[in-house]
Amino acid sequence: MFELKRIGPEAIPAALEKAERYRLLNQPEAAESICEDVLAVEPDNQPALITLLLALTDQFHQGDAGAFHHAREILPRLHHEYDRYYYAGLIWERRASARLSQAAPESSRVAYPWLCKAMEFYDKAETIRPHGNDDALLRWNTCVRLIERYHLEAEPAERWEPALE
Repeated sequence: MFELKRIGPEAIPAALEKAERYRLLNQPEAAESICEDVLAVEPDNQPALITLLLALTDQFHQGDAGAFHHAREILPRLHHEYDRYYYAGLIWERRASARLSQAAPESSRVAYPWLCKAMEFYDKAETIRPHGNDDALLRWNTCVRLIERYHLEAEPAERWEPALE
């Protein structure tokens, strides 16, 4: 069995830059691994937690359900309430987007409530956003455009009618 090697604390800034680069190169698994190495040294490192969360959401298009659950587990570790809401929205938005891109049966039916959930989190983030930070508004607008592009809508509520005897 192999044992993981531990990086030094002085290597953390360069490691985080590499993780970002791997995300940009569409290699989220490599970025995830680097973030895990950073977090082994500094478990509370906020940039590493956020990059890890983003690397996990990058894997949604591969159909990795474990990545969704792992990303959500990171949220309570984020220090700022704004970040928790904003990234919760991003997780749900990217899950919906991945589902829509798969064009699987029922994708539209499933993606719509996920986008609505993302928008709820973006609404909460908007109310407490730092001055000059409109990221939650930009993400909200992306959700609206996805709903429009794919002609998504809420499922009609089923009406229950008693059986006539």
